[in-house]
Amino acid sequence: MLILLIMKQYVIDQLRLEDYHKLKTYLDENFGDSGVENLYWIPVDTAILTPIQAEHKDCHPLYFAIELEEDRLSCELLVRTRHHMRCDCMAYAVREQRNWLIDCLDAIFEKLNISI
Repeated sequence: MLILLIMKQYVIDQLRLEDYHKLKTYLDENFGDSGVENLYWIPVDTAILTPIQAEHKDCHPLYFAIELEEDRLSCELLVRTRHHMRCDCMAYAVREQRNWLIDCLDAIFEKLNISI
């Protein structure tokens, strides 16, 4: 049996190699090592958690997973915890969370003088 997984993502592609290096340095310095190569965890601002996410204190902090490749940055639009494989607080980002993530990435690109 073949199981297909569909994931909502926000992708910035066609990165230049010099921009990749700037991003990698920034992500390494600000978000550290996730334990998986090219993967970073950006903590979600607690002010924008849904009620169920806010209630699940044992699952905090909640994150967005960001994958950086030489030519692209891919962001899962899934709010997840690093403490459990499955939990009711893990869910696709609501509009406010999605916009927060995009604003966060835009700010990083602006800070690094990367045009997108």
